Amino acid sequence: MNILTDAEDMRAWSVEQQRERLSIGLVPTMGALHAGHEKLIEGAVDNNDAAVVSIFVNPTQFAPNEDYERYPRTFDDDCAKVRTMGVQAVYAPDAATMYPPDYSTYVNVEGLSEGLCGPFRPGHYRGVCTVVTKLFHAVMPHRAYFGQKDAQQTAIIQRMTRDLDFGIEIVELPIVRDTDGLAMSSRNAYLSEEERKQAVTLYQALQAGESLIDDGVQDVQAIVDTVRNTVDPAIVLDYVELVDADSLEPLKEASGSVLLAVAGRVGATRLIDNIKVEVA
Repeated sequence: MNILTDAEDMRAWSVEQQRERLSIGLVPTMGALHAGHEKLIEGAVDNNDAAVVSIFVNPTQFAPNEDYERYPRTFDDDCAKVRTMGVQAVYAPDAATMYPPDYSTYVNVEGLSEGLCGPFRPGHYRGVCTVVTKLFHAVMPHRAYFGQKDAQQTAIIQRMTRDLDFGIEIVELPIVRDTDGLAMSSRNAYLSEEERKQAVTLYQALQAGESLIDDGVQDVQAIVDTVRNTVDPAIVLDYVELVDADSLEPLKEASGSVLLAVAGRVGATRLIDNIKVEVA
């Protein structure tokens, strides 16, 4: 397995694969790999001739008061894990290389980035789009894999990829959950035992909202109120919203493909979760 840290070296490796007419699948990560990442990696390995995992904790998507410095970094363990999964290359640039002192170019997707998590994480999606653009240029994949847990991020990346004519297939894979229902996240490691019990109610609340939709309830406020009332009161909610699954626009009634999404702070840890529902 190749471990590459320079964009030119990464591109040279990818060009060699393409000369052999091999397809490349990319899984962008910030490391601290868990079972959710593993599903994405399995998808890239199974459906491409060559799989690349990027490992880069991207400073431009963290606000000044967020957890960039303490974000878990387990690079050696991550490399050992992906090596056994059949990954051919790891792309692991450093921040100084990605963002030199005179760096001044950013990518922003308007509209989709302005709702849900947007107001609570100013600049976050600009940072995400910028780093993903740089990863796409370095790796030159045919497909890139993202998880549904970050549904807003995936929708934004899909729009960016379309609008900028990247010609890359964006593959979204379902949320991977632990046995208690908590969506897999690297930030789950921050939770105390008590906080974890509280966090599990996020998914339970989404399930309660989904049950209303399945029962034919179309009233958005009733669905949102049910979710809010089911979440553990110790969780400080940023939002509970029912939006169109593609446009992320708020809905007046539950119809079509919908995304029921929640975000909140469990202690000092911000978690997100969602369920997608096809309304009959």
